[in-house]
Amino acid sequence: MSYNITLKKVESSRLPEVDFDTIPFGKTFSDHMFVADYKDGAWTNLEIIPFGPISLSPVNLALHYGQSIFEGMKATLSKDGKPLFFRPEMHAKRINASAARMCMPDIPEDLFLEALHQLVDLDQNWIPPSEGSALYIRPLMFATDEMLGVKVSSTYKFMIMTGPVGPYYPKPVKLLVESHYVRAAKGGVGEAKTAGNYAASLLPARKANEQGYDQVMWMDSAEFKYVQEVGTMNIFFVIDGKVITPATDGAILKGITRNTILQILKAKGIPVEERLLSIDEIAAAYKEGKLDEVFGSGTAAVIANVSEIKYGDLVMEMKPIETHRIAHMIKKEITDLRSGVLEDTYNWIVPVAAKTVTA
Repeated sequence: MSYNITLKKVESSRLPEVDFDTIPFGKTFSDHMFVADYKDGAWTNLEIIPFGPISLSPVNLALHYGQSIFEGMKATLSKDGKPLFFRPEMHAKRINASAARMCMPDIPEDLFLEALHQLVDLDQNWIPPSEGSALYIRPLMFATDEMLGVKVSSTYKFMIMTGPVGPYYPKPVKLLVESHYVRAAKGGVGEAKTAGNYAASLLPARKANEQGYDQVMWMDSAEFKYVQEVGTMNIFFVIDGKVITPATDGAILKGITRNTILQILKAKGIPVEERLLSIDEIAAAYKEGKLDEVFGSGTAAVIANVSEIKYGDLVMEMKPIETHRIAHMIKKEITDLRSGVLEDTYNWIVPVAAKTVTA
């Protein structure tokens, strides 16, 4: 299906003001954004407009009761300067999975993808050319009913914003095993990319920062025994040559980078397991010298090497980062796919191709 998306361009681009060599993550935004409204059971008012503030009622339902979900994506440049998406259809499916859990309407996948193509095509000059940088893309949907009362909203706004970013973690990260706070429980909203999940993580993350750690490593809610994920990433452990990652069980985000890594590992014949993984098994592997490497994965970080994990009184210092063979290989493979250096045999790369929009 083709959608009639209207366009209102900025009078003057802000791009000349941006230094791509110093881009703080999430603080610089491109010229335009996509907006749409859901009412009477349909998505309407489809527009690409100048990026800027929007008007909200102080009794906006999302502000009070949390019906708000989002995605995180990236667009990069090929070696010949063409803008590319990486597995965009997976993000369209995942935002709808989040919507279903939060009792929100589906966004038709073809609308999601068409808006994405048109917006990024328009602002493609905002994609940084340097390796490790990208155009970060933030789709967002939230309730817009204007009332107080715990209920499902009947109206919603869907937006897509973009902005140039550099590397999310410029250096290896240090993790603190969380023994008090819980990120998610089975039956909860851990699989959804909903705003409240991240709000709940802020206090334990700050406490970890105060101890010199970058992120917390979340444990299961019942026993604080089994690893779930890290604050902003899924997590992988290489133990005695085998790659192990916690199985998604309803409390762990089904990361698209996670899925990508699993497919790459299996294609290369590298042993990989998705299963329950206890922190005590990890500690034992460390003491036996079998914990080869640990790395996180996510759209923002792509691959983030872990240099240290603190579990109670045990501080696990990882082997030198330059020996982390698996993490290095995966990061290079994903980077080379995104730049077109490596042939895409997985059909993950989608060139940005926009249809004409109505001015």
